[in-house]
Amino acid sequence: MKEEIKKLIEKAIKDLQKEKKLPEFQIPNISIFNSKILSYGDYNTDILFKLNKIYNISPEVIVKPLFKKITSSNTYDKFDDVELLNGFINFFIKDEYLQNQLEVILKEKDKFGNLNLEEKVHPVKSAKGGTSLKAKQFNRVNIEFISANPTGPLTLGNGRGGFCGDALANILEKAGYKVSREYYVNDTGNQINKLGHSVIGDAEAVYKGEYINELQKKIKGNNPQDIGEKASKVIFEKMIKPSVKKMGVKFDTWFSEKTLYKNKEVDEAINELSKKGFTYESEGALWFRSKDLGDDKDRVLIRADGIKTYFASDIAYLKNKFKRDFNKLIIFLGADHYGYVARLKAASHALGFGEDSIDAIVMQLVRLFEKGKEVRMSKRSGIYVTIDELIDEVGLDVARFFFLMIGPNTHLNFNLDLAKEKSEKNPVFKVQYAYARICSIIRKSKNFQFSIFNFQSNYNLKLLNEKSELELIKQLIRFPEIVEDIAKDYQVQRLPKYAMELADSFHKFYENCQVISKNKELTKARLSLISATKIVSKNTLDLMGISTPERM
Repeated sequence: MKEEIKKLIEKAIKDLQKEKKLPEFQIPNISIFNSKILSYGDYNTDILFKLNKIYNISPEVIVKPLFKKITSSNTYDKFDDVELLNGFINFFIKDEYLQNQLEVILKEKDKFGNLNLEEKVHPVKSAKGGTSLKAKQFNRVNIEFISANPTGPLTLGNGRGGFCGDALANILEKAGYKVSREYYVNDTGNQINKLGHSVIGDAEAVYKGEYINELQKKIKGNNPQDIGEKASKVIFEKMIKPSVKKMGVKFDTWFSEKTLYKNKEVDEAINELSKKGFTYESEGALWFRSKDLGDDKDRVLIRADGIKTYFASDIAYLKNKFKRDFNKLIIFLGADHYGYVARLKAASHALGFGEDSIDAIVMQLVRLFEKGKEVRMSKRSGIYVTIDELIDEVGLDVARFFFLMIGPNTHLNFNLDLAKEKSEKNPVFKVQYAYARICSIIRKSKNFQFSIFNFQSNYNLKLLNEKSELELIKQLIRFPEIVEDIAKDYQVQRLPKYAMELADSFHKFYENCQVISKNKELTKARLSLISATKIVSKNTLDLMGISTPERM
């Protein structure tokens, strides 16, 4: 619906420009909002304020012709009313339109909410921050997430990135993109050497915990690099991979950093940058001119001692991804990697792929709280609390939902007491209970010969005119909008928020409307409504990777 309103306004402005009733200007992004106040309509837009601010077009010049053009089109096929109030244009959806949307949901089932956003052309910004007239089509997306060093168990922070990355991949696939999930294995470098020292147990040891004690029993030797490589393989195969499986995440590719050096790809990337004039030598080191491309300073690629930096292999890895025909890279980074965003975009631009071909999502810190106090250490392992331990404590569904509820750019305080709650205080319980209740009602409806898979178009959906019925339908038709919004800005927290709002709308409907009654026609209409709710609820939970129990 938001997209339809947007197109309606765009067409009205273009028509007025053709008729010389408005000056020529580039139409800005039109924001459509879900109204929070019923008297202000179901949707509204602030386009009049935006045009005034950007182009200094007086509201008096545009209000009347634009409003007249909007309301003279086929607007009233879907809207009862369109009104102008305090500079906002408010749209009120027709009951009949809402009722007809149930048929769409019941026919499309799990395909409801599927989009084709990859067909849209995305604007590209210039390297120096200006506006470019060029455009680029993004359809093959590589999402790299978790990518924890193979030096220890996965942390809560790794878990947050894992759940968010997996959910975003699901959503982008729903939106029509071809998506590949990737884990970058940092299996070379200084951290492997440090792991070796830790297993040996010498003065340079940095890692500790029960897992190090176990590795010391299995791996013997005095060469820290050799010991570190052996230990990292054990950690990767026996700890990280099982944890990823426990999280319900499936990667398409596990990419080894070692292969970049083995295949000379790091040297090739550095040579390419040098040929293009993006490197220079200073103080015996080779530097990348990243400051010229938006970074806060230049970056070292090869140190004075001849050792290549992590950033050098990161550039080679970027190039490798683009060579595999991905045209949009999304990378989840830890909170301590915020400074990496600008340098990665600079590298992408220098390689010729454009800075808008790469997006970095920085995950903020996770803190665990129990009975009002922060839990810093695991009683079981003697180190930080691992994602495995949290899943064992609260269950996979709860862990996923709680991590997804808070935006990645915000610190997450995980309430362990609430997560263990088996009541509607727990948002996961509330959402799943609504789904289970719908399933229970449908099971009881067998006497009406009603089936979600055999919806009859002659069911009288116009009988659904109670306020709580119409409000529930309004929530249902928001689902494709939620998918589209997340696909554009990656704010996955919208999905659990929507799931809770949908559950609330269903519970209000259930409290106010008896589904199965002596009125067979009304019963069939309401069964259609809750069946559509079941479909959308399942689609929503599936995208989050959360189960849909039919009994609770």
